[in-house]
Amino acid sequence: MEPRKHKISNGVKLILGSASKGRKKILESMGYDFEIMPADIDEKAIRSDDPEKLTLMLARAKADALLPRIKEPAILITSDQVGVCNGRMMEKPANEAQAREYLENYARYPAKTITAVAVTNTKTGKRVEGVDIAEVIFYPIPEEAIYQSIKKGDIFSQSGAFSIDDEILGKYVKEIKGESESVIGLPKKLTKKLLNKIMKEC
Repeated sequence: MEPRKHKISNGVKLILGSASKGRKKILESMGYDFEIMPADIDEKAIRSDDPEKLTLMLARAKADALLPRIKEPAILITSDQVGVCNGRMMEKPANEAQAREYLENYARYPAKTITAVAVTNTKTGKRVEGVDIAEVIFYPIPEEAIYQSIKKGDIFSQSGAFSIDDEILGKYVKEIKGESESVIGLPKKLTKKLLNKIMKEC
């Protein structure tokens, strides 16, 4: 059965190009109705040593992959995120050893999240985009919490191997500099700004 199609102003459909539960929750909290359409791309095939450039490249690639599947005018939101700790870029951990390394490093260095958002008008092809940076300072994460997080497995789908909403790791967050929504994966202020900008032409 076809999913129910949600509309925004002027009958234009809004699509979130992500399967992220965090991004879905944030967009819902912003009062938008939308459809979810995850992009299936090989993220490892797109590389850059610059985290801002990399996240923008990935957000664009996700949008480009989804465009052929969208058959009616829509506004498409795509996003990507990487972590940076002590100058080192961190994506989703490839294995347990890497996840452990990431989490242990947070006792010494803050974790920055670099989040890119691209908003595309599928009818005109116009795209606006931006990057938001936030910082998370952790208390030292105990060995037992690291073990439980690895066993639970959610961290392997999270940039930098953590989520501030996680029931295990969230309690070790000491301070967030910037938007908590940005850390989760979809900065509210930037997303709203980009949506307002692209909706002017709808």
